Amino acid sequence: MKNVLRIAICTIVALALMPQAASAQCYQGDDGRYYNLDGTPCTNTVVTAVPFLRIVADARAGAMGDAGIATSADPNAMHFNASKLAFADEKFGVSATYTPWLRSLGLNDVYLAYLTSYYKLSDLETVGFGLRYFSLGSIQFTDPNGMPLNTGRPNEFEVAAAYARQLSDRFSAALTAKFIYSNLAAGNLVNGEVIQPGIAGAADISMTYKAPIDMNNAESDLTIGLALTNIGSKITYTNSLFRDFLPANFGLGAAWNVNFDEYNSLTFTTDINKLLVPTPCQGLDCDQDNDGRPDYKDVSPISAIFSSWGDAPEGFSEELKEFTYSIGAEYWYDKQFAVRAGYFTEHRQKGNRKFFTVGLGLKYNIFGLNFSYLVPTTNQRNPLDNTLRFSLLFDFAQLSGQ
Repeated sequence: MKNVLRIAICTIVALALMPQAASAQCYQGDDGRYYNLDGTPCTNTVVTAVPFLRIVADARAGAMGDAGIATSADPNAMHFNASKLAFADEKFGVSATYTPWLRSLGLNDVYLAYLTSYYKLSDLETVGFGLRYFSLGSIQFTDPNGMPLNTGRPNEFEVAAAYARQLSDRFSAALTAKFIYSNLAAGNLVNGEVIQPGIAGAADISMTYKAPIDMNNAESDLTIGLALTNIGSKITYTNSLFRDFLPANFGLGAAWNVNFDEYNSLTFTTDINKLLVPTPCQGLDCDQDNDGRPDYKDVSPISAIFSSWGDAPEGFSEELKEFTYSIGAEYWYDKQFAVRAGYFTEHRQKGNRKFFTVGLGLKYNIFGLNFSYLVPTTNQRNPLDNTLRFSLLFDFAQLSGQ
């Protein structure tokens, strides 16, 4: 059974976060729209290459429904919103995260590792670094007839560097540069073409605004974050001119933090996300230029950022379904013990991911440790079913007395 799972792992990973559109199993109704065989609107999920870039590795955010755009700054801001780093309280921080993947299917060598850090150059400037590595384990490749070819260890990684600057007491901005490498089946032949590693470059643009809220009996502030992530080139695994989109994303988040006293604080946060890539076309007229490829895949990445807000086959109502929503809460006692919970939801027509999350956080001296656990609320399998995620954080500034 495990060998079968390993052979299929590349397909599973592509579907893990953004399940494939099922328009091939849909039919066109009398009203011109497409429907699943059960009569529901046709599943039309937005699909991209290298979906590992959108996996939330941070166990803190993972315990709050994957919300993290506007929460307080830590090294994992490199994934959500690097501009938060300009408001970091400490001078230097490091985070290491390990996320098992597909453990519920019996795989033990598929995982995501994420290492991030930041350093404050001054009161206004901060630089950040991130390394994301996704191992797909050991896979036995086969030919179209199922005969074994060779064994490979597919892997993907991202290297990121960010510069964040505080432009005022309440506002900051950041620019992040990324190098992306994806080696899924290099050296194998598919339809007569040699598979090569995919290479791409991308950038994030992010902004954060913080404002105090006047409360009589407590200190409070509201943080709003905006992040455009993975904006860059397309990627290909062959010499073909046809390339696939990176998971470019629009993210907007807000967090309300209340410090009741020196021991108790509570934060409520929410994120809204939307992929900035074209919605798949439905029907038989998707290839108007007859090049053997749906026309929506020929749109440039920059054009897609704008067209993705209005290209859904069913119009604006379907565009609204492409948003995902995360809500979460975090309670800290004495800045040493945290309890977290959250919920993530996605429309049924766009993937139907829905799950609750819970988690704990501990902090002592220079060390911080976060745990999270995912509880599915649908019958759809999730790569993190029955999986405990954890993150380690280090504050070396306290060690040096800074």
